[in-house]
Amino acid sequence: MSGSIPFYQKHHLHYDRGYRSKETQSKVSQYQASSRYSASGSASAATRSRGLNVSSHSGLKESRLSPSPKRAKPTYLAVDKDNQIIGYVVPIFRGSQEFATGLSDTEEARVRDTAAYMARRDLFTSGLEMERSELSSRKETMRESAERITLNKRIHEHEEHFKRMNEDSLMHAPEFVIKPRSHTVWEKQCVRLHCTVSGWPDPRVVWYKNNVALDPLANPGKYKIESRYSVHSLEINKCDFDDTAQYRVSAMNAQGELSAFASVVVKRFKGEIDEFLPAPRLGPVSEYGITFQTHIVDKFGVSFGREGETMSLGCTVIIYPALHRYQPEVEWYRDDVLLSPSKWTHMHWSGDRATLTLTHLNKEDEGLYTLRVTTKSGYETYSAYVFVRDADAEVEGAPAAPLDVRCLDANKDYIIVAWKQPAVDGGSSILGYFVDRCEVGTTHWIQCNDTPVKFARFPVTGLVEGRSYIFRVRAVNKSGISRPSRVSEPVAAMDPADRARMRGTSAPWTGQIIVTEEEPAEGIVPGKPLDLQVTEATKNYVVLSWKPPGEKGLEGVMYYVEKCVSGTDSWQRVNTEIPVKSPRFALFDLAEGKAYRFRVRCCNSAGVGEPSDPTEATTVGDKLDIPSAPGKVIPTRNTDTSVVVSWEASRDAKELVGYYIEGSIVGSNVWEPCNNKPVNVTRFICHGLITGEKYVFRVRAVNAAGISQFSQESEAVEVKAAIGGGILHASPAPPYGITVLECVRDSMVLAWKQPTFIGGADITGYFVDYREVIDGVPGKWHEANIKAVSERAYRVSDLKENKKYQFQVRAANMAGVGIPSLPSNTFLCEEWTIAVPGPPYDLQIREVRNDSLVLLWKPPVYQGRDPVNGFYVDIKEADAPEEAWRGVNTKALEKTYTKIKDLKEGEKYVFRVRAQNKAGVGKVSDVTEPVPALTKPGTKEIVVDVDDDGVISLNFECGNMTPDSKFVWSKNYEEITDTSRLSTETKGTKSKVVFNRPGEEDIGVYSCLVTHTDGASSSYTLSEEELKRLLEISHDHKFPIIPLKSDLAVELLEKGRVRFWLQAEKISNNGRVDYVFNDNVVSQGEKYKMNFDKNTGVIEMTMESLTPADEGTYTFQLQDGKATNQSSLVLIGDVFKQLQKESEFQRKEYFRKQGPHFIEYLSWEVTPECCVVLKCKVGNMKKETSAQWHKDRHQIKVDEHLGFAEGVLKLEIAQISKKDAGVYEVILKDDRGQDTSTLNLTDQGFKDLMNEVFSVIANSSTPLKITSTDEGIRLYTFVSYYNDLLQVTWHYKDSAIAFSDRIKSGVVGEQLWLQIKEPTEKDMGKYAIEFYDGKGGLRRTVDLSGQAFDDAFAEFQRLKAAAIAERNRARVAGGLPDVVTIQEGKALNLTCNISGNPVPEVTWLKNDREITSDEHCILKFESGKFASFTITGVNTSDSGKYSILVKNKYGTESGDFTVEVTEGTPDLGVTSYWTDEEGNVVFGPNTPKEKMKTSLTGTKMQKRKESVSKASTVKNVEDREQGKKNEAQNDRNPGEVGALDSDQTKEARVDLINQTLPVDQSEASEQPADSAEKPEAVAETT
Repeated sequence: MSGSIPFYQKHHLHYDRGYRSKETQSKVSQYQASSRYSASGSASAATRSRGLNVSSHSGLKESRLSPSPKRAKPTYLAVDKDNQIIGYVVPIFRGSQEFATGLSDTEEARVRDTAAYMARRDLFTSGLEMERSELSSRKETMRESAERITLNKRIHEHEEHFKRMNEDSLMHAPEFVIKPRSHTVWEKQCVRLHCTVSGWPDPRVVWYKNNVALDPLANPGKYKIESRYSVHSLEINKCDFDDTAQYRVSAMNAQGELSAFASVVVKRFKGEIDEFLPAPRLGPVSEYGITFQTHIVDKFGVSFGREGETMSLGCTVIIYPALHRYQPEVEWYRDDVLLSPSKWTHMHWSGDRATLTLTHLNKEDEGLYTLRVTTKSGYETYSAYVFVRDADAEVEGAPAAPLDVRCLDANKDYIIVAWKQPAVDGGSSILGYFVDRCEVGTTHWIQCNDTPVKFARFPVTGLVEGRSYIFRVRAVNKSGISRPSRVSEPVAAMDPADRARMRGTSAPWTGQIIVTEEEPAEGIVPGKPLDLQVTEATKNYVVLSWKPPGEKGLEGVMYYVEKCVSGTDSWQRVNTEIPVKSPRFALFDLAEGKAYRFRVRCCNSAGVGEPSDPTEATTVGDKLDIPSAPGKVIPTRNTDTSVVVSWEASRDAKELVGYYIEGSIVGSNVWEPCNNKPVNVTRFICHGLITGEKYVFRVRAVNAAGISQFSQESEAVEVKAAIGGGILHASPAPPYGITVLECVRDSMVLAWKQPTFIGGADITGYFVDYREVIDGVPGKWHEANIKAVSERAYRVSDLKENKKYQFQVRAANMAGVGIPSLPSNTFLCEEWTIAVPGPPYDLQIREVRNDSLVLLWKPPVYQGRDPVNGFYVDIKEADAPEEAWRGVNTKALEKTYTKIKDLKEGEKYVFRVRAQNKAGVGKVSDVTEPVPALTKPGTKEIVVDVDDDGVISLNFECGNMTPDSKFVWSKNYEEITDTSRLSTETKGTKSKVVFNRPGEEDIGVYSCLVTHTDGASSSYTLSEEELKRLLEISHDHKFPIIPLKSDLAVELLEKGRVRFWLQAEKISNNGRVDYVFNDNVVSQGEKYKMNFDKNTGVIEMTMESLTPADEGTYTFQLQDGKATNQSSLVLIGDVFKQLQKESEFQRKEYFRKQGPHFIEYLSWEVTPECCVVLKCKVGNMKKETSAQWHKDRHQIKVDEHLGFAEGVLKLEIAQISKKDAGVYEVILKDDRGQDTSTLNLTDQGFKDLMNEVFSVIANSSTPLKITSTDEGIRLYTFVSYYNDLLQVTWHYKDSAIAFSDRIKSGVVGEQLWLQIKEPTEKDMGKYAIEFYDGKGGLRRTVDLSGQAFDDAFAEFQRLKAAAIAERNRARVAGGLPDVVTIQEGKALNLTCNISGNPVPEVTWLKNDREITSDEHCILKFESGKFASFTITGVNTSDSGKYSILVKNKYGTESGDFTVEVTEGTPDLGVTSYWTDEEGNVVFGPNTPKEKMKTSLTGTKMQKRKESVSKASTVKNVEDREQGKKNEAQNDRNPGEVGALDSDQTKEARVDLINQTLPVDQSEASEQPADSAEKPEAVAETT
């Protein structure tokens, strides 16, 4: 430190550090270190762990400036109280601050702080004295120092001279003075392994990890190896799971080699601790005399970017003390790989801020970025992850771009390009990849493959030797092609040997010429290459590699490659033009699926050498398989936006590239990639998640062959911070209930209870920590075990007697190590000397039922003075006081389990156990957790079974298993491991134990426990009596009386053959059968045919037919070894006759079926549409077969094609009636014969058919409804089809209705109605219509009473009034034309029909003014029916519009016509016009021919004006719906509705009175009367 030199001499040249010789520097450094250590020795002693005494055998005095020159060479060893070396202390030499004592960073800092404090205290308390001492003895001190240095130099030279003179006597093999210690550290921490090695010459020390040498340069920043003063160290920075290994340090010199081993276990921490722990710090810098403190603040966090974007990462770096122009070493790493400036990465240091800029993000840029700031005092690091998302696809649905394009192998004519598959396929599988190349210096990209390749490697050929290329890859699926990947690094197409020669650099001139090997020998043909092998084989190429020939000094050797199809000896040279220079070659254009062998020849100017040994046959094809799906996925909460996902690696995966992880919000079914760059570990932190949402995850593996299937989805995990709140993790919860089972002088045996939550996987072990408690103050925690223990008990050793300790336990599973348990009670480490046993432990409860359970425990570790000879079990209700403890057993139990019975259902109980020996009963165990006496739903018991082979087995089934559940079988509650007597079989949810050789050795209690359930278990006690019973059953099964599945039976075969048969359940090949008839054995012959199928156990005897002589008893006698059985069948009397008759019938049936025949005879069915279908099913038909239908022996012509293909013939009767009754017959006929089927549809047969029709009609009827008419109330229902034979009955109040003129029924179409005329209140009640179907019939009812009757009656009254008004209102029935054109001077006579009651009043109008009758215009109304209008001689003044207006109390109606008078010669004839009932003029006797086809009043009725009735009941006279009802009533009951008034049907007449009739009436009558158009009527005479 700076205190060693006066401040005013620090910068003098004489004391400049660079001025000193190496010897002086070494001695001064050693002196300074020893002085510091001496000053701080007393203070640091209190901080040593485990009571270590650190002693210094240096002989130094407590002098601050002038140490004694006669001290011995200092050594710093850590020894215990027995002076055994157990550690060491490294003095603080230049450039190092670590103490090699195994102390933690915190303890080292405390030692330094204490030493510095004591030094400062001594300095200031004796400041004046020290200043005086410095001023007075400066010269003396310098003189003594120089003398000491000179003396030490002479001693050193003398020792060196002695060593050279006596080298052999000093040389010895390496020896480890202090060996490296094993360490257990948390993840992200640093660990340092130390050792001290002696030996002469100085040994060479190499560090190994799992027997692989460590190279710090290959992993910069990861490993740091130092060797100083025989002290060697290995520092591992930022430990992770992969650093868990066995490390070996090897020391070797000329005398031999020696190794020492140490293990490093890296555990995952789940508590509250910073993830990034600081790395070790180096000591004071002697060059500057100061110690730098580096702090990284304003840090970049987890970052997300998208391809094509620019991203900057930066941190502010504070270095204290701040020196002007001092620049630390700033390095950036991605995934622990040092980054260098390039076009993709720019780095900048501004004096206090380090920045890394990623200019154009690609998925290759994704990873863990680390900033490392290094000063002379050490380094500080900070890391965060950068995620790069895919850019938007140019084509919707196209995949993402591939990544990490690189060149694996380059030669002069090919380059093998490799890449990694993207994580996103766009929604459809990737079909393959296109590889593009571009020559460096150009921008022209050329696609290298015409069809997509699926394998993520492709050989690019057709290159120009010597030119450089870059490559890119595009993925393609059915939607389109992805964006191109980032281009690869440029690579030249040249021979690897030429490339290596171009890379080489000339060595610096040293003034020496060293000949490494002899000059090349000319004229010597090289030998054959060595170790030829196929290093890579795909369907596109095969890569060969070999070693050059063993001879040295040969002239430039090159190689020819030859191939040969396997199975032939025809070798073909591949590179015929130019041999290759490098011992590596790729072959293309090989036929996929064929097998080849290869060999190589060497050549030079002297010739071509012998071929190498050929390779084994290699089949061309992709040898690499797609990896299997990863195993179980376990998510663990991490932060509010991230989750740690762990999974089991893919099994047997070759050349694995990494894994892709996807996440999905529960219920969304939308999967998003968590990483776009494969990770090659089995644990990943998924960032960027939504806080509070629940996610599930899945993983798939990647290699060059493709991407595996997805793993199973993980369990859902809520995104929430993992620390605090009692949140469950994937790692186990902490154990609890730590107790001491035994205590000796320096060790304790602990026991604990299993965690209540084991996490997402099985617990793999436990870690125990302990700490000493001094005066109530706990010390530092120490690991008791480095390797996890599987049992819940462990002996903690190396403790101090009479010291107090606390303990904590952690549980571990695949997801990591859980948080520690709460510290235990404080236990005193003193040897137990009590005579009674210690407490039993590990109490477990199984087979919980409503009234019983089974309690298990383990015997105490501490036996006491004598062995344990029994146990007592205590019980009490969980809520009962301590005084309620009572014993379960009065006699000590010998076993470590017992079944406790007579429990109260639903009550919670607790238990404890005590052990006893001869001295008495020992300590009680820990109390169990409360357990309720309840049988859980779905609980099943073990079932014993003896199968047909006599095999005895115990069977257990569990219905609530999980994917991780396993069946664990035990005997006497100890897991069964011996399979010689028992074998276990498990299928799905069932498992069984089979007894191989049942015997007395198998007596015991057998139990089965299903793991990962809520305690599903059961037991079965195999006692001596039970074993005896099972053995008897087994014997009966093994040696049965040949059990029969069926006794002897008889059946008929085709052709009427008779078959006697029985079936034995099982019979061996040695079985024998005797066939006996009436006590006589019969044998195989013409009459009897026997067959014995020993595989199925079927025994049969057949006979062609039965005769009266075959009546009797038939017996089959079986024998199989000693076992026999027989079965008899008696066929006599009526039984025999019936069988014989049936046999004859079957025989005839057989011959019938040789031709066309009926499989199903003629039958009928009624369809829902009430159609009757006659059908039959036929068989054995052919094209020539005819089918004829007959009814009553008369053939029916059927137009439909016979459906022989379907085998069904049908005849449909659409509307069946009585005329369809008869006998129907179908005849099938061809050259093979004929068959007939008859169906009688007469009498009862026809009745049955019609009843079925009636049933279908009845079921189709609608509910009975009510409506009203102008006559009364109508009840009606609709049916889908009406048949005249249908019998229906109307009921009123459950009595049949007697019909009258007032109550009638009828049918309109498919409507059945009941009409009640002029209803009264007496007609109120329940009405029903009953359909008769020959069975129970069907009845539809309606209640015509109350509101229903009132509404219907009111509607009837309204309709009745409206009908009267409509019938009696005044109306003009017809007879008036629209227009009358007449010559002047002629007479006009028009007559029309008038109706109405009372008789209407008639008024005539001209031009809307009333006119009266006079001599010129005569108006008449005769008989109340006929109104006439006559003008005796028309003139022009008579032209105009005329109207007739009729009116009575029910209404008014008018009729209009127009009279046009023209000038002309008077016509003395008379012309008359007749009209139809609607007033249309047909023709007249002198109507002109061209006018005969026109209608006089074509639009007459449409122009009439209907009047409005005075009475309110006439408002809806022309109601359309009521009109339809009346019309329907008239249609069905013509007799009930009166004929139309005859006056309304009379024709209206128009008479034109004239003198002559020039036109022949017979001629006019021939003209058509239905003219399509006639706008007006014209009457003329000539």
